Amino acid sequence: MKASSLFAWIAVLAALALLPVLPPPIGTPFHVELGAKVLIMAIFALSLQLLVGYTGLVSLGHAAFFGAAAYAVAMLTPQYEAGNGWLLLAAAMGCAALLALVIGLLVMRTRGIYFIMVTLAFGQLVYFVFHDVEVFGGSDGTYIYNKPAFTLAGRALVDLDQAAQFYWFTLAGLALTLAVLGLVLRSRLGHALVGIKHNEPRMRAAGYDTFAYKLGSFVIGGALAGLAGFLYAAQHGYVNPELVSWHQSGNALLMIILGGLGSLAGAVAGAFAFVLLAEWFQDLTKHWQLLMGGFIILAVAWMPDGLAGGFSRLRLPRRGRPGPAAAPATLNTPSSSPAHAASEQTT
Repeated sequence: MKASSLFAWIAVLAALALLPVLPPPIGTPFHVELGAKVLIMAIFALSLQLLVGYTGLVSLGHAAFFGAAAYAVAMLTPQYEAGNGWLLLAAAMGCAALLALVIGLLVMRTRGIYFIMVTLAFGQLVYFVFHDVEVFGGSDGTYIYNKPAFTLAGRALVDLDQAAQFYWFTLAGLALTLAVLGLVLRSRLGHALVGIKHNEPRMRAAGYDTFAYKLGSFVIGGALAGLAGFLYAAQHGYVNPELVSWHQSGNALLMIILGGLGSLAGAVAGAFAFVLLAEWFQDLTKHWQLLMGGFIILAVAWMPDGLAGGFSRLRLPRRGRPGPAAAPATLNTPSSSPAHAASEQTT
């Protein structure tokens, strides 16, 4: 991550951290809870961006990892006392990563439309497991009566029952997700994933084990989706099979398309736009999906590179850079091209 991008992210996260302390009508409990919901969806969108935007794996079953982590929290939380937050977080992310590993081993040999359909099939399989098995609460779902407790040396570090503290805890989760993805994308793994997206046969010919690289991306994305699932369960105290449905995966896919593929900033911007617009449109009409669909169509038509790409393109002329002939800039994209990665491997 470039120094300018790092400072930009720090500034954005610092500005977001001010929400709970702002005076009404902005810093109200409703807006703080809504802000936490947006941050959770931003983490979920970032986890899918790694697969779609950087690896070229379009998955319609990504919500399986999100929902599995939420159900892990519900199943492992004691009924009459708060569970250990550290253990529940590790269990949620571990469960999501393990599920991603199992599914990834089975679907990673497919490509294109076949990969999309197979991930959809596995996602629906997980959905019906949670929907039909009574221990998970069936179609009614199950409640979490006590939020996880994060303690250190017997002292509480954060009280998730307090809306402001939960918001800051979720913001820390978003910052951690951005840091992890930033490190991954700057590593050899990240360069290889971008190369696989653009030209997988050439990467295989250069000696890369593309199956292992794609599986690694799938597992990392699943684990980060598990972080979002943990936070969702902790915020709402209720989980149901709809968390695992393909609609949830479709929403995450719309977020990254709206914000811009291949951009961490795009995933965050898309999540903010999608969640806030959905909240606003629902207040206007019960047919809010029509308004959302129309907005996404117009946004994609006017800004094919998404919200982040559109803003970057608007900044180019002021910096004296080439206009239409220049390649669109995306934040946090590995600088190494597929050809460069392949040439380094062959040499």
